[in-house]
Amino acid sequence: MSQVSGRMWAGVGKQTSWFVLAHLFLLAGPCTAFLPNFWSRVLTLSWDSRTHQDLTEQAVLNVTLETLGGAAEEQSRLGRGFWRAVGEVVKSNAAMDFLSSTRSDPVYHFDSERVDSAMLMLRQFWAHTLLSVRASEYQSARHSLGQLLHSLQDFYSHSNWVEMDQRSIYLHLLHPEEAAIPVAKGDTPTCMECFSATCRNNLLPPLTKSHQDSQLLTTGYFSTSPPKPLGKCSHGGILDSSRYMGAKGGINKDSTSPLFSPHHYLHKDAANLASEATLAVLRDLRDSVGPKTFLRLFSVQQVPALVFVMDTTGSMFEEITAARLRAHSIIQNRARLPGQPSTFVLVPFHDPEVGPVYETDDPDQFMQHMDSLMALGGGDEPEMCLSAIQLALTHSPALSDVFVFTDASPKDAHLFDLVKALALSKQSKVTFLLTEDLDDAPDSRGRKRGGGRRRRRSSDRFSLYSSLSSLSGGLTIFTTNSDIHRVSSIVEDNTAADKVTLLHVESDQDQTSSHSFRVDTSINNITLHISGTLTECILTDPSGRTQALLSEEGSLAELERFQGLYRICLLPPIQPGRWDLQAMSDGHITFSVTGDSSVDFLYYFATVTNETHPGLARVEGSPVAGVPAFLVLAVTGLAPGDEASFSHVTLLGAEGQSLQQVLLNSSSSSSSSSSSYSAEELVGWVESVPRVPFCVQLTGRDRRGNRLERVSTETVQPTHVQIQVSSVPHLVPGHSSVMDLSILNHGPERLFSLTADDDHGYLHTRGPHRFSVAGRGMFLSQVGFHTPATARPGATVTLTLTVQALDSADTNYAVAYLTVVPPDPDTSPPSCSAARVQSSCPPTCSQSTWSASLAVSDRGRSGLAALQLLKGEGILTLFHNPPHPSDNQEEAKPHHHHKATLEKGDPPLKVSEWVAGSSQPLWVRYTSTCCATQAELLVWDAAGNMKRCHLTSGLPRQQGGGREASGAPQTALSGSCFLLVLWSLV
Repeated sequence: MSQVSGRMWAGVGKQTSWFVLAHLFLLAGPCTAFLPNFWSRVLTLSWDSRTHQDLTEQAVLNVTLETLGGAAEEQSRLGRGFWRAVGEVVKSNAAMDFLSSTRSDPVYHFDSERVDSAMLMLRQFWAHTLLSVRASEYQSARHSLGQLLHSLQDFYSHSNWVEMDQRSIYLHLLHPEEAAIPVAKGDTPTCMECFSATCRNNLLPPLTKSHQDSQLLTTGYFSTSPPKPLGKCSHGGILDSSRYMGAKGGINKDSTSPLFSPHHYLHKDAANLASEATLAVLRDLRDSVGPKTFLRLFSVQQVPALVFVMDTTGSMFEEITAARLRAHSIIQNRARLPGQPSTFVLVPFHDPEVGPVYETDDPDQFMQHMDSLMALGGGDEPEMCLSAIQLALTHSPALSDVFVFTDASPKDAHLFDLVKALALSKQSKVTFLLTEDLDDAPDSRGRKRGGGRRRRRSSDRFSLYSSLSSLSGGLTIFTTNSDIHRVSSIVEDNTAADKVTLLHVESDQDQTSSHSFRVDTSINNITLHISGTLTECILTDPSGRTQALLSEEGSLAELERFQGLYRICLLPPIQPGRWDLQAMSDGHITFSVTGDSSVDFLYYFATVTNETHPGLARVEGSPVAGVPAFLVLAVTGLAPGDEASFSHVTLLGAEGQSLQQVLLNSSSSSSSSSSSYSAEELVGWVESVPRVPFCVQLTGRDRRGNRLERVSTETVQPTHVQIQVSSVPHLVPGHSSVMDLSILNHGPERLFSLTADDDHGYLHTRGPHRFSVAGRGMFLSQVGFHTPATARPGATVTLTLTVQALDSADTNYAVAYLTVVPPDPDTSPPSCSAARVQSSCPPTCSQSTWSASLAVSDRGRSGLAALQLLKGEGILTLFHNPPHPSDNQEEAKPHHHHKATLEKGDPPLKVSEWVAGSSQPLWVRYTSTCCATQAELLVWDAAGNMKRCHLTSGLPRQQGGGREASGAPQTALSGSCFLLVLWSLV
């Protein structure tokens, strides 16, 4: 890898560069799945292959737009949070190919005819996803969803489903009540010999479309584990050693390259079915949890969270009042704006108590909690501030701004690395508003002049706060009681929707410093926040006009000066182009320039993996200093048709100086998509990761040719040590679990310290643990958990790991999310069985009606939970007892115990209290005009399993193509009048 020169990027847009790099990695490890991500196309020379990444991204985008109403212009309004959430699903999907615990296990990839085990695992992934979503644990839900989609997509590439000429998805994979096709037995031959790269007709007749009545399923064997029986199909391709064993050849459809995929000519058919299956899962998920929850799962158009960490000791009355008034103002302003509900988090603290955490999406409830805060007690110093910040970061969504109000230094300084890890992993900013009134400082006898806890601050006392705000991209503002109300305006400024950063830089020089930022045509409402003490500040616009901000009013900007903070608003019209700042300060100063724009970016570092699946594996934690790496960016918020282009990234040092420029190429990850993306993916080659901290600045041009710049404010801290989590176990109440991890030392032999912390207290030991790692070596370790029997299924445990070299500043982190699952989950969906259909629809449909009666019951142990009429123009009536066939369909006899009616558009009706036990059926009758001949009923059990019941006015169910696009299980009611024996259900 280190032999690849950065000069390869000089020919941006030339495919020859990609081919040269791909040639260097042709000996990478074998591929045993749909290719993981865009870089896999390069490694396999299959430019038109569809990957797990674009299958997943496109499906999530399509179902999200469906849920929003399908307007194309909504794409640019999905928000940066949406693409980060999608990235988490894609990351979890790709990790199945990269983690040592999953990449070679045939069950995770539908390999080696492990179909039954793989289906069981799929259904567990589905159950875990539902469990997490219903518990509002969206991070864990996205992880389980990514795993599910990976295995589901692999089925269509690794099996003979396409070769059997199946034109629709295999419903039985996730719905056990649907028809199943038997899997070939271990001693049944499945393939014939194939001696060429392209294998046509190498499947034996029972495995193809020629035997419709006696078809068998098979999947290819890969490598030597497990051993391939004689006559079985191989996965195939130049990197599969089992292709030389009889029967020679293979059947995988992972790519369009015959070198890697013997059935490459069927790749598009397999990819289309995998795409349809992915859409089906996402639609089922949306219908199971509801549209609003589905949109929250993917942070769609999410208004920024409001997160307060409040010191509640006796001296904090003014600060609490300021935060309360600011929160009220924000809530009032947001009430008039579109978008999904926001998240509100409040964590009070004082010594020794921290919390409880108040988390809600109801603004009225949040204000009630704010109003209940009281400044009491205290008088001693320091306080448990970092513990409170840790709680706030754990409970707030990614990309949040956390505001800390305190006048005390941290008593829990040992938590600094853990809190830093959480902030960086979530890309959340932490801003401190620190107050001190000189009148409250102790007198010469040590007595306080005021009634609370105050004393003169020392830079050492608050150094951890300054470090945390600097690393996360926030500010540390030293102000006073009298100014805290006005200083808190920064909360309102920074939590507005679509806020982007144009400049974020710090300076410790007591001399003139010069900085610049670029304004493009997409930006409005530009605000400068400067923390510290200025002695001079001159602003220059692109045309050369200047304004001395501290001494004069002018047409360029308006200045508000508070103790510890300067707030500068550019006055309209704001001229596009380069703006310059010249400032003289008295001590440390931080500049932050933000504006309103939908165009922003996300990024991560990645390295090529040479294990069993070629692709780019995301670097967890901080990247390794001094070695090459890829930098992958997603530009978000571009409206369809926008002509913005992006040329390079600049890695900026702490004071804004350029450390390295990285040229960018398009990944073309959406080249095969049928609809345009609103996130453009770019990739750059970093020849050597800097050895000093830096941030990332993206540069391009807008549609008018104006230079466009965005800055990611968190600080990347290159290091020489890494933590790799090998497996993430599920936590079962009353049981112990173990997580495997590796510590990689990229420096000389030395001692390290490992610390673990979780937010539920399930860890056996927290550390720190000391150990030695050889130079360029690895240390294998484990983290043990014990989950109490009282643990709530669906809860997520946040595990934070930090490693520190004892002889240097080298440190790194990893954050994992573990889900508490029931020991024996119910994965059986409810059932709906037809009782009778009355239909006599004449040619003039408006003059008659039809009706259908059915019994609904739960096949598992959980019991019925809810029903909803999703489609249909009629009325659904619920009964305790079966309606008598002679009853008039428009009457509800008293002995039927009529309970409720449902129409399309009504929310799900909870019925858990209506039935005495899990096997007790519920009877429903649907009545509709003959002009609307179909309806769809959704039924849930208490475990979250869903059943789709399809009703029709007498038309026979179509086979194959008659399935709904969602691929959900169906029950079609046909015939003019029939009865079924249903008493066995009772």
